[in-house]
Amino acid sequence: MASAIVRTSLRSALRGGSKRSFSSGASAEEEAREAAKWEKITYVGIVACSILAFVNLSKGHPHFEEPPPYPYLHIRNKEFPWGPDGLFEVKEHHSSIKANTAYCGG
Repeated sequence: MASAIVRTSLRSALRGGSKRSFSSGASAEEEAREAAKWEKITYVGIVACSILAFVNLSKGHPHFEEPPPYPYLHIRNKEFPWGPDGLFEVKEHHSSIKANTAYCGG
């Protein structure tokens, strides 16, 4: 933030010396002090939020039991195009050779 004040003062000096202040009646030293104060507050806030995030993320979280295998969740009215099992389920290898050749294009 202090570098922003320096850039602003350099721009105004190059433009012709017109001074622009943050608030009416404040001197450049007061503005610099105020900017430095808020810069320090920002850094303290960043450190505090980082520590809080580390503490929260380092805590364990509860692991729940797997739900019972409800039979109504796996109702299949017709076969999938990719085979008898779901696309992301564990494949059961009990299908016949005839069914396997039909899916392999043979």
